[in-house]
Amino acid sequence: MVIVAAFFFLFGIVVGSFLNVCITRIPEGLSIVSPGSRCPRCLTPIKPYDNVPIFAWIWLGGKCRSCKLPISAMYPFVELATGLLFVACFFRFGLSPETGKWILFCCLLIVFAITDVRVRILPDAVNWPGFALGMLFSLVVPVNDGAGYVLGVRVLHRVLPDTLISFLDASLGALFGGMFLWGVATLYRAVRGREGMGQGDIKMMALIGSFVGLRGAFFTILLGTLLGSILGVLVILAIYFSGWKTPLARRASRRGLGSVNGVRWAIASRYQLPLGTFLAVGALAVMFFLTGPSSGRGLLFR
Repeated sequence: MVIVAAFFFLFGIVVGSFLNVCITRIPEGLSIVSPGSRCPRCLTPIKPYDNVPIFAWIWLGGKCRSCKLPISAMYPFVELATGLLFVACFFRFGLSPETGKWILFCCLLIVFAITDVRVRILPDAVNWPGFALGMLFSLVVPVNDGAGYVLGVRVLHRVLPDTLISFLDASLGALFGGMFLWGVATLYRAVRGREGMGQGDIKMMALIGSFVGLRGAFFTILLGTLLGSILGVLVILAIYFSGWKTPLARRASRRGLGSVNGVRWAIASRYQLPLGTFLAVGALAVMFFLTGPSSGRGLLFR
């Protein structure tokens, strides 16, 4: 077990290094294949011994060997997080096709979570292929949600084949996840007169639903929005009481746009939080705690 877990960890940190490439290049519309890894300032290609996941950042002191440009701590963090999630998938699901499915799911969520924090983008180049993979995996690894089984029994009055049940589970999860957020976004725009949610969040939830099913999509939205609401309030209060943008608020106040504190509160309350990041955290919680090894007609009927 220890040896296999070590293999999963090493494999995970290597994959995490590739995920860093995806995170930094895909939002910019750049190739993830070429050119090879290089410093963004001096363009010096990174030597293989300086590209070892996690450890290279440590022995380089977090700086480029050539020009001493600081290297973001995001890189070792993503590599370490990926390795730990791979190990967690192994211990949760064992050596099975399910493990491969959930490892891929973790990779997609990591890219979404970090990209949304960095640039507030959930790229279609990840969303659409990830959604297609989720639907394809449902034909091989049962989604095991139960909604497809209920649909067959209550509507069609028959027990459908397991593969079709799984595909229906994935389809219903994707439909519910995407349409629910689309409805919320439409209602927010109608009430507030401005966008409150990007289309990327809607597509991301469709992808998540294709992996975890209808029930999993519901709990992902519940956990993600709850976490986002709590942290959102804390962030807005921290921004306000830290005095952020006070010079700007004073200039606005002198122009008759309101009191300094009122302008500062208006600025703080409009701070945009990365909803995709919170949805990714919620999806990970659903995957590890509400999803079990495949068996029978789904978790709803155990």
